[in-house]
This record gives sequence, structure tokens and C-alpha cells, in this order.
Amino acid sequence: MRKFICTLILCAGSLGLAQEAADFKAQVRHTIDELVDFISIPNDALNSSDINRNIRWLSEKFSQRGFNTSVLPTGGQPLFFAALPMKAGKPTLLFYMHFDGQSVDPSKWDQPNPYKAVLKSPEGTGWKEESFEQLNDDIPYDWRLFGRSTSDDKGPIVMFLNTIDLIGKSGQEMPFNVKVILDGEEEKSSKPLPAAVAQYRELLAADFLIISDGPVHVSGQPTVVYGCRGITSLTLTTYGPIRPQHSGHYGNYAPNPGFRLAEILASMKDSEGRVLIPGYYDGIALDESVQQVLRAVPDDPKQIHSLLQIKTPDKVGGYYQEALQYPSLNVRGLSSGWVGPEARTIVPATATAELDLRLVPESDGNRLKGLVKKHLESLGYRITEAEPTPEMRASHDKWITVREGSVTDAFRTPLDNPFGNHLVQTLNDTFGQPVVQVRIMGGTVPIAPFINALDIPAFLLPLVNPDNNQHSPNENLRLGQIDYGIRSLHAVLTTPFGE
Repeated sequence: MRKFICTLILCAGSLGLAQEAADFKAQVRHTIDELVDFISIPNDALNSSDINRNIRWLSEKFSQRGFNTSVLPTGGQPLFFAALPMKAGKPTLLFYMHFDGQSVDPSKWDQPNPYKAVLKSPEGTGWKEESFEQLNDDIPYDWRLFGRSTSDDKGPIVMFLNTIDLIGKSGQEMPFNVKVILDGEEEKSSKPLPAAVAQYRELLAADFLIISDGPVHVSGQPTVVYGCRGITSLTLTTYGPIRPQHSGHYGNYAPNPGFRLAEILASMKDSEGRVLIPGYYDGIALDESVQQVLRAVPDDPKQIHSLLQIKTPDKVGGYYQEALQYPSLNVRGLSSGWVGPEARTIVPATATAELDLRLVPESDGNRLKGLVKKHLESLGYRITEAEPTPEMRASHDKWITVREGSVTDAFRTPLDNPFGNHLVQTLNDTFGQPVVQVRIMGGTVPIAPFINALDIPAFLLPLVNPDNNQHSPNENLRLGQIDYGIRSLHAVLTTPFGE
């Protein structure tokens, strides 16, 4: 009799697991349909009407899941806020994601409309379009959705919503209070965010901040990221003749702004990519315990070099993760005269370099910009914020216009933070494989205002595939990442902390 009862229990358990797997699969399928619907609403960060239409969609979808929602005015685009009813005695998780996207040039995409998601399967070295009707209970996890913001960052938002559905269907009570803040201009630096976070500090109050943005590690393993580099920018313009001149008549006489700019840029770094400006790397010390964490990240140098098609990397750090611990000085664009079929035999009037400076917590963006300007002055340049007047040109040989961008600060949560340990253990238990712990990632998410104003630790929980083409044509989301994202969020939202 006892054996019979045990058999019944085992059968019931198996049936329960089978039903749970079926429910989960159905939720993944629903996520695909809901994401396609969300993608169909254009979300150009530069277009206010786009942002407002997305907020209306979000308000409806979060309200359907029992969230109380608010639209929070800022000095720019509004923020979207949602929270489940609060219960005393529970820690509060605040999730940050963004729903705006980079602008699109449809002519660069392999589909007519980047806002009409297309389903594709791998075929050789390319992709074959498939019908959504082919998706059934056996979802091919190597297929992908192509469309703007499938990965960055609408995909994670819809994964989150469907995780809430799954938890509700199971009748589980979450051991956390849950709040969500969604940004409408992350892709344009979120300039209003610091003031907005300060203004809505009480509403946003939480114990921990989780950011679901960016890809998992290239290995595909579960990933927790403890920090992001910040960013600021500089635009440098050098001057030659007041207007472009015939290079035959004035090529040996009128100073060429392109050569002047090249001289400036070459003076900023050595031949191996290290910044030569005094003080640029001040304050950064990587002891052996930090080095151990950095080396534990399973990067493959050969794979990275193959991806970039380079033989030898710059020598700012000894390896990839170490390089990310230092601020960068990058030339992101150059312009002077004309090139290609439009090239003209002239001495250009101006030459411009766009620089971005990625920041780490030890480096202050305004300080680094000040060091760059001091370096320019050491080369004999006088700095102006506008084009030099004829009188200025007559009084001094070297003028340079410097325009400064805003500063988005870096952040980094200590690697021994207890909730960070909890996240790592939760993912390890869920997926049964080592969790990649990244001390600081290369990209920028505007999270520092939350940390400064709310005084809470922050962690990135990336959910999407590393080859998703974010910001670029043919952005995509691997269907298997939807499974991964829902499982990750489900585990985080249902695993108690501190027990």
C-alpha cells in the first residue's frame, strides 16, 4: 500500500511538473505576441508623440496585471511608474528599464519596416523569414525576432510583464514589494533623470535596484553586473582659412585645420592606446582580489579579436575586463571638407572631432574634460565656445572651439554586497551553471541618480542575447532569451532574500 501511495505521489508530481512546463511554454508564446504588438509602436527617443503612445500602451498592460500606474512629468520626456500594492515587512525591489529606442533608417534594415517585427530562422550564414503561425508548443529557441527595440529594451519589459502573469497563475505570493520605473529618453542620455529622481524620491524609495538592460555575457551564461561606466563628450573644432580655399593656390600657405586636429589627437595617446594627458588615470587601483574577479570572467581573447578583426588590442589594460576599469578617450567621429566622389581640391576651413569619454567611479567627468582642455592649452591653443571672430583670428594663431556634453556618472556596487550574493546564488540554483560576475560593464545606463538619491545598491540583470545588434540595423532577440528572461525574473521575484 505504501508503495502504491508513493507511486501516486510521484505521478502527481510528474503531472504537476509537466503542467508547469506547459504553462511556462505558453507564457513564452504569449510574450512573443505581446512583444510584437509593443514593437509596432514607434519609439524614437527624439519624437515626443512616439513616447506618449508607448506610455499609453504601458499604462494599459501594467494596469491589467494589478499595478498602480503613474506618468511622472520631468524636464523632458515623462517617466512611467508602476507599483504593486505595498505590504509591510517586505523588502522593496525597484526595476529600471527603458522603452525608447534609437532612430531607424529603414533602408539599412533587411525588412521593410523596423517597427513591424519579423520572425526568422538561421539559414547558413544568414536568416530566413518564417511565419508566426509556425510557432506552436515546440518553440524553436534559435529563431529570432527582428525589429527596433526587440532587445533594447522592450523585450525585457514584456518578459517582466509575463513573469508577473506566470506568478499570478501559480498563486505564489512574492516575498518582495515591486516597483517599476521606465525611462522614455535613455537613448538621449536621460538628462532630466537626476532632477526627476530627486523630485520623486519618496515614490521611488526601495531597498534594491535591478536594471534589466543590455546583453548577457558572450558565453551565454547567466550574468550579474555590478556597475556601468558613465559617459561625457567633447566636440573639438580647429580652424584654417575663413572659408575653403583652392589647394593649388593656398596649399602651402593657409594652415590646414585637418592637420592641426590630427596633431592634437595624436598627442593625446601613445602608440598603444594609453592616454598621455597627465592625471587621466589617477585614483584607479586594482588589487589582487579585484584582479581575481576580473580574470574569472570567461572572456575568450581569440573570439574577441576575431569579432573585431584585429590582431593586437590597445594596452590600457592587460586584458579585456581590466581595460574596462579605466576611463576611455574615444574619437567617435571626424569631419573636414568632403570625401569620396565629392572630394574637392581645397584647404578646408574647419576640422571637427567628436570625442566620448567613458567614465569609471574613480573618474569625474567634469575633471577629465578639464584635463583635456588644459592639454589643448599646453599645445598653444586658445579655447572658445563659439567660432572665433576676425579680431580673434588676427590676434592669435591657434583657436579651438570646445563644446561640452553633459555628464552621466558611473556606478559600481561592491562585489561582496549581500543582495548581489543572493542574486548570484538564485541564478546558479535556477540554471545549474556558473554565474558570470562582471565588476563594471563598458556601456552606460543612467542609474547613478537612483543610487545617489535613494542610497540603494544597484545591479544589472541582463536578459538578451549578446549579438542582438542593439542601436544598429537588424536589431534582434533570440527566442531562447525570452525563456531565459522569464526564468531569471521568476526566480528573482519568488526567492526570499535573507532566509
